[in-house]
Amino acid sequence: MIPVMQEVKETAGERAIILKLDIDQHSELAQQYGVYSVPSVAIFKEDNIIWHKNGITPAHEILEHLSLEME
Repeated sequence: MIPVMQEVKETAGERAIILKLDIDQHSELAQQYGVYSVPSVAIFKEDNIIWHKNGITPAHEILEHLSLEME
């Protein structure tokens, strides 16, 4: 997912912050947000999760959800 997230960051620029979380070291956070498989992608807005997907996700799908939330 690293190349996918790099593409998302290049396209979204400063409008998005990308974080990587080791769910083995932070299992409580993973459980709190429903992350049960790797990779997982979540979009937050104002401390609330607004979209989440487990599994490999193409950059265009992530960017589509980011665009909807940034309007």
